[in-house]
Amino acid sequence: MTALQKATGDVVLKFEPFVLHVLCQELQDAQLLHSVAIDSGFRNSGITVGRGGKIMMAVRSTHCLEVPLSDNGKLMVSGEYIEFLIHVANRKMEENT
Repeated sequence: MTALQKATGDVVLKFEPFVLHVLCQELQDAQLLHSVAIDSGFRNSGITVGRGGKIMMAVRSTHCLEVPLSDNGKLMVSGEYIEFLIHVANRKMEENT
């Protein structure tokens, strides 16, 4: 809270979800991993094939959080709300694990 009250710009609380990149030898391997990831609840997963034929499978969770807290140095939320956001972010971290 002390740091937020001293902020002069915009402050955003941001939680990034779990991401795992897997380099696959064959497209079939990536497709199998993609199916497993989707079935396991990692709905933002996907396959990318690069120019050189490199096949990358990304396993991504949907547990993201991005909330503005201040605007040009003016705190826009209460301390109670920040405590709530911290609880939500910590719960998302547990889900990532």
